[in-house]
Amino acid sequence: MTKALILGGTGWLSSRITRRLLDEGAAVTCLARGARPVPRGAILVVGDRTGADPYAALDGEWDLVVDVSSSALQVARAVDELGDRAARWTFVSSVSVYAEDETVGGDETAPRHPSSRAEEAEYGAQKAAAEDAVAELGDRALIVRPGLIVGEGDPSDRFGYWAAAFARAGERPVLVPPLSGRDAQVIDVDDLAAYVVSSRAAGAVNAIGDSIPLAEMLDVVCRAAGHTAGVREASEEWLRARNVEYWMGDRSLPLWLPTGMTGFMTRRNERFLATGGALSPLEATVARVVADERARGVNRPRRAGLSRAEEEELLADLGGRSRSLR
Repeated sequence: MTKALILGGTGWLSSRITRRLLDEGAAVTCLARGARPVPRGAILVVGDRTGADPYAALDGEWDLVVDVSSSALQVARAVDELGDRAARWTFVSSVSVYAEDETVGGDETAPRHPSSRAEEAEYGAQKAAAEDAVAELGDRALIVRPGLIVGEGDPSDRFGYWAAAFARAGERPVLVPPLSGRDAQVIDVDDLAAYVVSSRAAGAVNAIGDSIPLAEMLDVVCRAAGHTAGVREASEEWLRARNVEYWMGDRSLPLWLPTGMTGFMTRRNERFLATGGALSPLEATVARVVADERARGVNRPRRAGLSRAEEEELLADLGGRSRSLR
């Protein structure tokens, strides 16, 4: 029986990794603070990774250790204290480790941000430093670099925003950012969890889906939501003049990126596919997201996007005629 240790196990992604391992018959221990439950069947060991001795209660060795932390200090400490007790170690990093986002088609050899373990360092620099610590384990280490992770229950609300926007619009159009020359690239959370559990690869892997035009991605969401009233496309200058933000956060249009980030959603995924990665059909992923957004409430407060009232105000100001995404 596979023995696995998940450093976490209660968050959105790590709980799915835990559930996947349990479904495959593994014995799973989750080290977490205990504020949220672990999936049924897993063993919870309470430990605070910011504390003095977070791993004191962990006994034995593991076939697999999985870490998803964004803190370079936490990751390095875990490797130092537990690394010699793990047959394999998988760290979930991010494509945000890459130093520039303009070059289209970058692979795993693209330059990274300078690494930093400083607590005040930015996300990409911390993930890079965490990767460095994990890489010291050599061929036992897999560094997974996902892009935008999507699926039911996504706490970031970035991809789900579009499902809600098309589902709530009724006979009104949906406001979209500039589409020409823009791409989108996502990974289904369950595809990512499956890869983390099953892959025997070593080194860095971009765990991402295929890159497609943003208009095509939004069209899949639009059709899944049954929306037929079309969209109105606003220019970058027009949106920025009205304080609409890129990518995430309040008063934003998720999936919209500045013109200088043409490479962020066009990373290469050949190594992912060659080392056991599999991609669910986009239509199937989107259908689940649309159903989830309807169940959670398309007009609920969210961490990314526009409220419908904000969108209506912007649409009234924009004017013009609606058009199809096709």
